[in-house]
Amino acid sequence: MAKVIMIQGTMSNAGKSLLTAGLLRIFSQDGYRAAPFKSQNMALNSFVTKEGLEMGRAQVVQAEAASIEPLVCMNPILLKPTDDEGSQVIVNGRSIGNMKARDYFAFKTELVPVIKDAFRKLETMADIIVIEGAGSPAEINLKENDIVNMGMAEMVDAPVLLVGDIDRGGVFAQLLGTLMLLDDDEKERVKGLIINKFRGDASLLDSGIEMLEEKGGVPVAGVVPYMDIKVEDEDSLSERFFSVKRGDVDIAVVKVPKISNFSDMDVFEQFPQASVRYISQPENLTDADMVILPGSKSTIADMRWLRENGFEHAIRKIAANGTPVFGICGGYQMLGQTISDPEGVEGGGSISGLGLLPVDTVLAGTKRTHQFSGRFAGAEGVFSELTGKSVEGYEIHMGVTHSAPADDRSQSLCAFTSDNTGVCIGNVYGTYIHGIFDRGEIAETVVRTLAERKGIQFTGGDRRDHRDFKEKEFDRLADILRSHLDMDRIYEMLREAAI
Repeated sequence: MAKVIMIQGTMSNAGKSLLTAGLLRIFSQDGYRAAPFKSQNMALNSFVTKEGLEMGRAQVVQAEAASIEPLVCMNPILLKPTDDEGSQVIVNGRSIGNMKARDYFAFKTELVPVIKDAFRKLETMADIIVIEGAGSPAEINLKENDIVNMGMAEMVDAPVLLVGDIDRGGVFAQLLGTLMLLDDDEKERVKGLIINKFRGDASLLDSGIEMLEEKGGVPVAGVVPYMDIKVEDEDSLSERFFSVKRGDVDIAVVKVPKISNFSDMDVFEQFPQASVRYISQPENLTDADMVILPGSKSTIADMRWLRENGFEHAIRKIAANGTPVFGICGGYQMLGQTISDPEGVEGGGSISGLGLLPVDTVLAGTKRTHQFSGRFAGAEGVFSELTGKSVEGYEIHMGVTHSAPADDRSQSLCAFTSDNTGVCIGNVYGTYIHGIFDRGEIAETVVRTLAERKGIQFTGGDRRDHRDFKEKEFDRLADILRSHLDMDRIYEMLREAAI
């Protein structure tokens, strides 16, 4: 049987996902077969495995940190929010439909056998499994029939490291308050505390740590500094969303309310001249060198939001001025003429799109989940140099997009990505392929082309495929954690759990 350890947090975005990835990299470096597990993940960032199964990207990143292939058994339940009250429920990589939160709360115990089966399958492949919790184990209104925090720890008898975020303040109250709200048997599982995202001289915490250990009865296993690690974030609390810095090459991403797979843009971080800004107001698109409409979990609702918030006029004006506009998945659909929902996938109805591409989209009940390997078929305009270059990525979408009738077109339509996955006209590009920029030469071509258009000398970057870039970041993450965590204590937790 695999040895097991679990990372839980005092709140969402305490740093569980990144610490899980870092521990997995350490265990892998130390010669163990390590694997991630999260029984239930709520996120709009997802990935498609080689088998065509959908799982949360957080566990994909963690699998990459462990140097193993992502498998859906690492994340058997994925919830993709559709509105403020409900989510699409994905079990073992396949959607079983949408549920309101109350209905799912009553239903989730039926998924316990699914979770156990997935974990048992993963156990056959690993020496160490690092489990990530969700939110906080002290959400007392959600503790009944918990399947992702202490309920999950009980299922597999896992010791727990509890993580608090000092950057937001109140870390001692976070950790002590969480311990106080746990049942005695749950608190007994907590074998170590981690203070995360600390800035400054850690010795200043000594007296606080002494009191924390005295009052909480649990030792502190480390104080981890605030880390500038360029590994994608799991959820909408991503700090990337709040960056306002403009680089020599400024890429503006429209932050629609149901943005999904925003990791598509992370690759540009390896180029010092490039900046990626997430924009919620149309006036902030001014002077951007490229505008990206990202994926969306609710395309019709997000198209309506674009219109109501003045983005429709702004994006059309930008495109008319020659600035490249790039749509991915839901963003591709929004660039078209119409989006209709006859089967009620997103509640029914139809809406006109931005009209920048002569395509129509019909949302269908069957989701396409598929890994993609192809090429840029015939890029026009600004990015014509992409033509013929290889592309790898994946598709996750409910819509089927077709060319509009010929008499509705004002310009000729060009295939952008092969196999009917995207089209372009001039400087407007649309595709269903997530991860389209991840190959180093693709991202470099985009940034270099945008720099040259402005008369700026391109100074380059690492020019690596995004996976290679992340490998360097994982090693850096592991080095930092080794220096600031008590790894002897953590290995002792694993040995004690295996007895």
